[in-house]
Amino acid sequence: MASRQMRIHPVVMAGGSGTRLWPLSRQAYPKQLLPLAGDQSMLQETLKRVATSAFAPPILICNQDHRFIIAEQMREAGINGGHIVLEPVARNTAPAAAAGALIAQQENPEALVLLMASDHVIRDAEGFRAAVEVAAKAATMGKLVTFGIKPDRPETGYGYVRAGAPLPGCVGCFAVDRFVEKPDLKTAESYLAEGGYAWNSGMFLFSAKAYLAELGRLEPAMLAAAKEAVAKGSSDLDFLRLDPKAFAASPSQSIDYAVMEKTALAATCPIDVGWSDVGSWTALWDIGERDPAGNVLRGDVVTFDATNSYIRSEGPLTAVIGLDEAVVVATDDCVLVAAKDRVQDVKGVVDRLKQMGRKEHAEHPTVYRPWGSYRGIGEGARFQVKRIVVKPGASLSLQMHHHRAEHWIVVSGTGRVTKGEETFLLYENQSTFIPMGMTHRLENPGHIPLELIEVQSGGYLGEDDIVRFADTYGRS
Repeated sequence: MASRQMRIHPVVMAGGSGTRLWPLSRQAYPKQLLPLAGDQSMLQETLKRVATSAFAPPILICNQDHRFIIAEQMREAGINGGHIVLEPVARNTAPAAAAGALIAQQENPEALVLLMASDHVIRDAEGFRAAVEVAAKAATMGKLVTFGIKPDRPETGYGYVRAGAPLPGCVGCFAVDRFVEKPDLKTAESYLAEGGYAWNSGMFLFSAKAYLAELGRLEPAMLAAAKEAVAKGSSDLDFLRLDPKAFAASPSQSIDYAVMEKTALAATCPIDVGWSDVGSWTALWDIGERDPAGNVLRGDVVTFDATNSYIRSEGPLTAVIGLDEAVVVATDDCVLVAAKDRVQDVKGVVDRLKQMGRKEHAEHPTVYRPWGSYRGIGEGARFQVKRIVVKPGASLSLQMHHHRAEHWIVVSGTGRVTKGEETFLLYENQSTFIPMGMTHRLENPGHIPLELIEVQSGGYLGEDDIVRFADTYGRS
């Protein structure tokens, strides 16, 4: 069995910005890194589903901006080993799958690859793993298996796959009769009435050898680019950077268009495991636990005559009166109010914020860094105030600023400060001043988080006024 031989290699695609779930999901901290449907992030929930002896350590593919957050979330989830692979540019799912398959093949020439998105919800994890075992039988026969979701409504937001003849010797798997694009409502209703159709989940299982062979036959330039990008990739701390020039040369296509819709090896395994791609706020209402009025409530929320709504607060008390079929999401710096049937237009709001030159589409008030985080708590002409938290054992880069001075006041923990040629410890309720142009560094030598208040003053306070001389995280 594949489970005993550790032959199934999860390849988790963890890129994407999740703009339809703004204001929680933002460019710097997108939906897969957030606990949208449970207590852990969607990425952590995805990794937990494949954290059994049936699977090899995961291969995560992401962009470099999220690499340290992903590494920290893997550590928190107790995921050891595996790879974090950095895409220099986005090239859709087919090249990403090729890179993952090539890396898996380096570890096991007969590897099976389970290709998954990092931002899907699957309520029945045990049922999903059982379906993977079924699909693995088809994959060892050379089939490229897509998991089809048994539809419970005439959904127009997904593509569909129609099952054909059963695969001999593989109960539960079928040859693919055809793939169909997202249908209109009338067509989707006909699919439900006819039966045999499933939503195309975007999850796949295949042998690395079979996928790469088909990709080479159908998209030889894509396979060549992926091979070169992996072969010329470089190690950066605990990350594998794909070669930028080689990977950028790849055509950008989804695995569906590049391979699945053209191959004669396509098979499907229909599953019913409580799946959702969480593509909108309405999807979170669909899968959420509702009160007697039909509301899904998260956070500090009070309602009066509100019905059938998704209401969530990540900070301030949020009171909602007299709304029906609505979405209300409040964060520290933004509030979204939308009709449930208009939540697909959230992406348009994000686009408008970009055009306006605002930053709320990209960052939360709390900004995460590999050493910890900082949060703006006040600003004015020629000054700003931040709350900085440094993780135990972590350190900021050795740096200087041309245009600002900084005052540090320790609230809790202990800091080791380098200031010019001087190094000293700073304890609770103590402070220090970093003059403009002074080389400096802040470290946390202790076992508890270091929290301090930083007051910046000067003519320019942008984050790009940093000259790094040395950095633990390779950013100098």
